[in-house]
Amino acid sequence: MLTINVVTIFPQFFDAPLALSIPSRAAAAGAVRYNLVDLRAFTHDRHRSVDDYPFGGGPGMVMAPGPFFEAVESVGATAPIVLLSPRGRRFAHADAVRFAAGTELTLLCGHYKDVDQRVADHLATEELSLGDFVLSGGEPAALAIIDATVRLLPGAMSDLESARTDSFFDRGISAPSYTRPAEYRGHAVPDVLMSGDHAKVAAWREAQSLARTREAEARDRAAWSVREAEIAAREAIIAEREERARAKAAKKARRRPAGG
Repeated sequence: MLTINVVTIFPQFFDAPLALSIPSRAAAAGAVRYNLVDLRAFTHDRHRSVDDYPFGGGPGMVMAPGPFFEAVESVGATAPIVLLSPRGRRFAHADAVRFAAGTELTLLCGHYKDVDQRVADHLATEELSLGDFVLSGGEPAALAIIDATVRLLPGAMSDLESARTDSFFDRGISAPSYTRPAEYRGHAVPDVLMSGDHAKVAAWREAQSLARTREAEARDRAAWSVREAEIAAREAIIAEREERARAKAAKKARRRPAGG
């Protein structure tokens, strides 16, 4: 059985989603156990505070390390201990496969402006992100990872072969799917899928999968090119500011009286 610990200030966020569909079915089959850990239970002030002002100033509040460390220690969690963070590596299907093959997974949900870096450096064993965007908290990301993981567990899906033909399961993007009616509002299903020739159908699906995977990779490359250009532009601005600061400091030093 896989035990999934979720450390969060909003355990109620998970109540309804985990009681529905495949996450619920996986639990009913005895393949997974969900352990929702309320981070506020590990605070030590009357306000049950989990955050504080950042050292060095600045906007927003930072989640303190203490409650996270104590919460993880309370369940005796072992790796993988995942901090959901926009700084993290992007979550992939291979991670879901890895988690599903284990016996324990702990997900740490941040909130507010940030989480104290010591949680990432000395408690979490890895950081994962869903993509290049920021959520209000780690809870939606944790739920996505749970869903992607538990659907691979025995008993979670009535048809495991369906999961094996999904996108990213030992392949790239999957081929498009169609169902009845054969024609809808003038839009017809591809003839090959109606042919009854299983070899031709398989070849069509393979070709579609490869084409769509290449298209996705091309989009990713184009997006990265744009992002690299933006990074280069920002670095140029930073370099210019640093040069101005150095020039200003040197000018000030020259004006300083000798022995002053």
